Amino acid sequence: MEPDARKRQIIIWYVLAAIFGVLLFQAFWASYSQVETIPYSQFESLVDQNKVAEVTVGTDSIQGTLKEPLPDGKREFYVVRVDPQIFDKLASHQVTVNGAPPSGMLQTILSWVIPVVIFYLFWMFLFRRVAEKQGFGGLMTVGKSRAKVFVETDTKVTFKDVAGVDEAKFELQELVAFLRDPEAYGRLGARVPKGVLLVGPPGTGKTLLAKAVAGEAGVPFFSISGSEFVEMFVGVGAARVRDLFDQARKAAPCIIFIDELDALGRSRISAPFSGGMDEKEQTLNQLLAELDGFDPSAGVILLAATNRPETLDPALLRAGRFDRQVLVDRPDRKGRLEILKVHVRRVQLATDIDLDAIAGLTTGFTGADIANLVNEAAIVATRRNAAAVSLNDFTEAIERIVAGLEKKSRVLSPDERRRVAYHEMGHALVAATLPGVDPVQKVSIIPRGVGALGYTIQRPTEDRFLLGRSNLENRIAVLMGGRAAEQLIFDGDVSTGAADDLQRATEIALEMVTRYGMDEKIGQRTYMPEPQPLMPMPGANHVQAAEVTTREIDVAVRNLLAKAFDRAREILQQRQRDLDAGAELLLKHETLTAGDFPAIRSAGATGQPRLALIASPQ
Repeated sequence: MEPDARKRQIIIWYVLAAIFGVLLFQAFWASYSQVETIPYSQFESLVDQNKVAEVTVGTDSIQGTLKEPLPDGKREFYVVRVDPQIFDKLASHQVTVNGAPPSGMLQTILSWVIPVVIFYLFWMFLFRRVAEKQGFGGLMTVGKSRAKVFVETDTKVTFKDVAGVDEAKFELQELVAFLRDPEAYGRLGARVPKGVLLVGPPGTGKTLLAKAVAGEAGVPFFSISGSEFVEMFVGVGAARVRDLFDQARKAAPCIIFIDELDALGRSRISAPFSGGMDEKEQTLNQLLAELDGFDPSAGVILLAATNRPETLDPALLRAGRFDRQVLVDRPDRKGRLEILKVHVRRVQLATDIDLDAIAGLTTGFTGADIANLVNEAAIVATRRNAAAVSLNDFTEAIERIVAGLEKKSRVLSPDERRRVAYHEMGHALVAATLPGVDPVQKVSIIPRGVGALGYTIQRPTEDRFLLGRSNLENRIAVLMGGRAAEQLIFDGDVSTGAADDLQRATEIALEMVTRYGMDEKIGQRTYMPEPQPLMPMPGANHVQAAEVTTREIDVAVRNLLAKAFDRAREILQQRQRDLDAGAELLLKHETLTAGDFPAIRSAGATGQPRLALIASPQ
């Protein structure tokens, strides 16, 4: 059933229930009245018995009081009939007779209005609450903004609480300067941006930055999610946008923060045939109108955050609306160290712990990931009844986050354990042999996560932003090391354990050929759509080429993988003695580090580690 039809059905049933309730109320009131309705013959008999004290005669009824109560205890009676001859009988028995005025219009109206008002109040109390739970919202508040308002004392977040995003903080300090002293800021004719869009992957601190701006400026902070504007009723979202900006103008100077802007400002041409576009378009159009209409000199600044900027409507991003886009990216090593210092304030750390080493282990982590890491490390230390959190606790927490929970209860057969040991040692030895490959930190055959039967953890010596062709070819060779070890030791009888390795190696080789132009025969051009740096979309690796070219791409990818496999096998043949020794140690101890088995230590490895996981799936 459609939502509008369901709502109409609810209203019709409510009206019918209200009418029935009014009639029931009137019947209830009449049945419990203190007046007894008696037949006219009984009334005449009571008059003859001289039991009537006083009567009030109306146009078609008589109401009176008895000298003695009736058997049911009531002294007042009511008779529906007036006989002109009754007046002589009343006079002979000396009964006081009064005349009753006809019923007025006001009395009749009140007899209907009062029950209706009672039922309306009942609806306001009960039905409204039920409707809110079902998603209808309150009748009188359906167009009101649902923004949470934080005053200066509620925010309690400043730039000191935000670390690892120095460039973004510098950009937003201008907004703080304007809100504190708009006259001094505009002395040269400059104006503050109307809107600032915070763009970055999830968990990088966009919402925290917006709160810090409000906390530093000491102004009210209106916080709302983009999805809270859109409702099932057309026009509600636009009304909420108007109400939000009206409230902000009254509270100026202030900051409006819209989180997940892509839920509200999605491009109007991206899905022209999808349902529900009228409401979303009206809401977006109202937001565009408000951005054009308000004056930033009044002290109202709009901040918004999204991790999908490519989906936003172009009209929303033009100059004069969201004038500035601030990238809040994943932090580098220095930024991760600063974030760690913020989150370990409430954690009891060991005296010899090296936060810089932990920052090196967490390349690719966002601020939210690091906060979760600190919490997991504290939980690990608490579980072992330690007095403080040590570096080993952080290392175990990182492995748990990246690789999953250890599953020591998963029992493998001796043949499976031996195969997994050679597989993982193959990865480790190839990584230790090739130049420029991330050093090996740990090798384990303890199952983790959903399907990993073993894993090899590497640690790069530094953060890398560019990779050469030789680096990528070496990475493919390391991924092929597990399959090469199985083929070498088990006489070509390979297993399914290399499925994830082959998948990742194929992806690297495909990007080398189709995205980076690293194959001489295919040429210096791309055959894939432009990648999205923040949120990779499904189907981003779809090759866009002619059929003949696609076959050439397949051949080039296959040649890269075959070359890497032959290279890994050759290395393991040369180091088979180390391969056998390492596998035996793994079977005995289940986990090895570079200190336990020097053969997997890379020559000239320096710097601090970062986690790179090679897992062998089930």
